[in-house]
Amino acid sequence: MSELIPKHGGYRKLKSFQIAQLVYDVTVRFCDRYINRFSRTRDQMVQAARSGVQNIAEGSQASATSKKTELKLTQVARASLEELKLDYEDFLRQRKFFQWQPGNSLRQELIDRRCETADQVAAWVVAVAKRSEPCGQNGRGGHGTESSTKSTQSILSTRIYPELSANAVLVLLAVACSLLDRQVERLAIDFEREGGFTERLYRVRTAKRRKQKR
Repeated sequence: MSELIPKHGGYRKLKSFQIAQLVYDVTVRFCDRYINRFSRTRDQMVQAARSGVQNIAEGSQASATSKKTELKLTQVARASLEELKLDYEDFLRQRKFFQWQPGNSLRQELIDRRCETADQVAAWVVAVAKRSEPCGQNGRGGHGTESSTKSTQSILSTRIYPELSANAVLVLLAVACSLLDRQVERLAIDFEREGGFTERLYRVRTAKRRKQKR
């Protein structure tokens, strides 16, 4: 890259992009399973998740000629994920599901798991759900009846899985938003210190004129 057009577009290596993309993949799966396909909320959640990913990528690519645009689009990505976070919180609240508080050990457990795909997140949710099942289905360590087995499966499907899944995405969103907050702060400092394309163009032209006068 020239001095005028610096290296840019490495968004795939950004941790914020990687987590936002994971959030998008999990959200598509979550909405397919738990949100009515005729609901407007379903489209809004998927679009908000997609916006988070796309704006990080577009901002990174635009940084070649406009740090201001990169900063703006990164902020748009952050705002989109905040909107998505509210949708997940609404999902839990409206169904009277439990929302994990900051000190909940499952939050750190998921973060430490460092999931990279939606399948890995789903596998973690299933593992946690199984730990939540009553001992031996009937609470006494036995095999239980067919009726009690069906009852437990119903509880897992209608409450435990969606509750765990929504909370899991909220954890991932918290990580993504924290990373984007730091990214926006760094971009703002860089823009204030170095300016954008116009300032860079001025410096390059000034340097060339000085060389020509020698």
